[in-house]
Order: sequence, then structure tokens, then C-alpha cells
Amino acid sequence: MAKLVSKTYGDALFEIAQEEGRMDSFYEEAEGIRAVLKENTQISKLMNHPKIVKEEKIQIIENIFKGRVSDELVGLMRMIVDKGHFAEMDQVLSYFITEVKESKHIGTAYVTTAVELSDEQKAQVTDKLIRTTNYVEFEMHYDVDAALIGGMVIRIKDRVVDSSIKTKLYDLSRELSKIQLKVGECAP
Repeated sequence: MAKLVSKTYGDALFEIAQEEGRMDSFYEEAEGIRAVLKENTQISKLMNHPKIVKEEKIQIIENIFKGRVSDELVGLMRMIVDKGHFAEMDQVLSYFITEVKESKHIGTAYVTTAVELSDEQKAQVTDKLIRTTNYVEFEMHYDVDAALIGGMVIRIKDRVVDSSIKTKLYDLSRELSKIQLKVGECAP
């Protein structure tokens, strides 16, 4: 259900942004709203409280955001609250942000390595991703996980490229266990 809600409202916002030529400003506002909601957990508590009626919740949204973000985004948030979907607000905005990035061919990559990469190595990774994908730019997120031993794991959307030593050792041990089973089967 949450995915349907985020897609429905996210697509509607994307269409409006495209029609009005305000993709960049809506993108920045959506990022800002997400930041405000993340930093101020009290807002979510109020908006999800069962004893606060919809009209009061809508008033809270207007008091916080009206005049600070476009009327279109305030209207979208009002509609989401009115339909009882405030819990999916972050997913709606996140979906919209992802759609904007996709339309601009900006990818998001999550790279995990066993050790911290140098700036030069990071630039090489980014360059390789740009050359091997349809993206013209990447938003890179780096993480270190010593358990990988070596190599790296790259995740872009739902695709994962795992060249870590940990995975190679796991695959090798699986292959060896298959060989041992076959050898054991042949024994008298």
C-alpha cells in the first residue's frame, strides 16, 4: 500500500513539476521538507496521533510550511494528510526525488569497501560507473566494512555488483563442498 501511495502522489508531483518547469525548485523543497520532518520528530508524533482530527493536522502543516514552500507542495501535503497517509509522506517525497534524479540521469550509488578509499580511488569508481551506465552523474555514498576483507560491493537501485573477497571466499567454499559431496558419493 505504501508503495502505491508514494508512486501515486510522487508521480502527480512530478507531472506538475514538469508541466510548470519547476523541477529544480520542487526538488529542493521536497529535500527541505524531508529534512524538517526528519529533524523534528514531534511533527510526526502529532500528525500520527489518533486524537488529533484531520482539520487540526492540516492546520499544523499549513502553519509550518505555508509561505516557506510552494503552494503546490503545501497542497500535496494537505491532500496526503486529508487522505490519512501522513505516515507515507517521506516515501512520497523520496519517490519524487528519485524520479527527478532519474529524469536528469543522476544515479545514486552505494559503495562499500574493506578500507577507506582515497579521493583518487573514489574518482576512479565514479568515472567507471559513468562510463558503464546510462547516468551522466552520480550521487556517491561510501561505507567501510572490514568484513569484506578486500574488493567492493556497489549497489545502484536494485542492482548489486559484489567483487568482495568475502563473497569470493564464500563462493569458493560452496564449490569445494559440492566437490567433496561428489567425491564422497564415489567412495565404496
